[in-house]
Amino acid sequence: MVLALSVTSEWLDPQLAPVLVCVITLAALGTTVLFVAGVVAYSRRRTLRYLLITVVLGVLVVRSVTGLGTVLGLVPMTVHHLVEHGFDFLIAVLVLYAVYRSGPTNDTLATGPGDSRND
Repeated sequence: MVLALSVTSEWLDPQLAPVLVCVITLAALGTTVLFVAGVVAYSRRRTLRYLLITVVLGVLVVRSVTGLGTVLGLVPMTVHHLVEHGFDFLIAVLVLYAVYRSGPTNDTLATGPGDSRND
């Protein structure tokens, strides 16, 4: 831990390092639990939607581990930024695709009160 504090002292106040390590560790544990729940749900349902959500949860786990590695001085800040922001984009794309795939199966939308098809 002393090595981590000396490595991160350039961008992180040493007094806040233990708090940050605790928060990121809890995030990693929480996302790992959610990922395991996602794997169980996917194994039961076997649908693309469940697979996409499980992959997103897995990416969140890797994201948290990358953050922890950065605070501990194991992952360089450049790699941290590339992984974290690349994964932000990947998560957004996967979630939006899952939402797109779960939409209506036909091209018609709900009609409003002024629509002639609704009269």
